[in-house]
Amino acid sequence: MTYRVCFVCTGNICRSPMAESVFRARLAEAGLSGRVEVDSAGTGGWHEGEPADPRTVAVLRHHDYDSEHVARQFQPSWFSRLDLVVALDSGHLQALRRLAPTEQEAAKVRLLRSYDPAAGDDLDVPDPYYGGDEGFEECLEMVEAASAGLLAAVREHVEGRAA
Repeated sequence: MTYRVCFVCTGNICRSPMAESVFRARLAEAGLSGRVEVDSAGTGGWHEGEPADPRTVAVLRHHDYDSEHVARQFQPSWFSRLDLVVALDSGHLQALRRLAPTEQEAAKVRLLRSYDPAAGDDLDVPDPYYGGDEGFEECLEMVEAASAGLLAAVREHVEGRAA
């Protein structure tokens, strides 16, 4: 049985596609690619059908990550097929939990940085869209830092399903 994860930010052109690419690479390194499906979406549809922001693409390529992406908007009907919905900031977390048809599905929504023990109380990944290139590098650092803990949590679920 495939475990399904969806990363969600505002427009699905900066943070969530970055998280999707990084986590997909971590899954491949861990040998879990065939058991975990990863995608991303935005809380809004402003950029639907567009590629990732060129600055996102540049940062991903510079760090040897895949950068293929087409933006889309998160749909409430997806909750039933997803195991984990990973929000990039607290605004996304609240919006997604309001969209969830049931309390059980709302419980599937977690903040990405909650998987990074060094994050402390600041669990939001800041939106780099209106800033310079350094914001995209900072975003990548935060995503990478949280990916190890997220991978451990997903591995636990995937291996638990196999048992």
